[in-house]
Amino acid sequence: MFLEFENKKITGLLTIIPENIVKFDDEIGYYNFSEKQCKKLKLIMGYEEKRVVKNHTCSSDLCEFGMNYLFDNNLLKRDEVDALVMVTQSPDYFMPATSNVLHGKLGLKKDIVCMDICQGCCGFIIGLIQSFMLLEQKSINKVVLLNADVLSSKVSKRDRNSNPLIGDGASVTIIEKSDKKQKICAEINFDGTNALCLNIPAGGFRMPSTPETAIMHEDEAGNSRALDNLVMKGDDVFNFVLNKVPEQIEYLLSSQNLSKEDIDYFMCHQPNKFMLQKLADKLDVSYDKMPNNIVEKFGNASGVTIPTDICLNLPDEKDEYKICLSGFGVGLTWASMILDIENLNFKKIIEYKEN
Repeated sequence: MFLEFENKKITGLLTIIPENIVKFDDEIGYYNFSEKQCKKLKLIMGYEEKRVVKNHTCSSDLCEFGMNYLFDNNLLKRDEVDALVMVTQSPDYFMPATSNVLHGKLGLKKDIVCMDICQGCCGFIIGLIQSFMLLEQKSINKVVLLNADVLSSKVSKRDRNSNPLIGDGASVTIIEKSDKKQKICAEINFDGTNALCLNIPAGGFRMPSTPETAIMHEDEAGNSRALDNLVMKGDDVFNFVLNKVPEQIEYLLSSQNLSKEDIDYFMCHQPNKFMLQKLADKLDVSYDKMPNNIVEKFGNASGVTIPTDICLNLPDEKDEYKICLSGFGVGLTWASMILDIENLNFKKIIEYKEN
């Protein structure tokens, strides 16, 4: 589905990462793999370290910390927030919505829209789309988009498909109306026939968690996990990304009469370095224009990887950049967006310090 928006802009980005660092080398002993094989995996995939929460820290804790940072540093005022959009796959509760929980904790006004969206790897782009739609309303001038996931506790440490890469984190993005006639275009697609390629089988209403769902089982590749853990069919996801994402980006560029040379940066969801390099190769884009260093520094925190990519890798050399965003994964869902990012009020990564 092709979407277009005008007179909207991102004015600030903040990423919140846990202070707790887990290094790949310290977890080699968990895997049914030789040390030599693990080191080869580390080199190819770009695994180095990840940031994960501890002490039952929740998505709302990271978001509350980030929001209070903005309030305390006069980067955002409470009464300016007209809508709070929370995108997460790891809500604090089944009910109420995490956005409502945050609304109360942050002391925001009652004349506001709060909503949760359950999306993962495409969560940043889907959150932007929802925020742009809200800004079509006369009464809404500023939307706060929150992306957060704390899925590390749902990953088996004995699963080398998932454990080396899954990290935790959150981001706060400020989206506002713009006086400049700025065009934004997006393309989004879904394939629910392959929804279970990325899945946590137990823990919901379909299959409640029980002592039986916590029992570990070893698969053919030597990975051990329970039904309570994340299952990722890596080969299927890899093939999906390389088949679907390049053609979507090419279509979006063509729709705007743009070439790849017109794009300053391709800021993509980052499952691992290998996949990003293969995606760049297929698009014939340099690695410099498609950074791939998020997983090795922070891990894959799902919808948080794109805002983290922007905060870490978008230079401060120019006032304006033309960016192509692309997310892909859980759902299966893939979405891309072309927009200008200019004159940000803030672009920062901060650490969440746990007690």
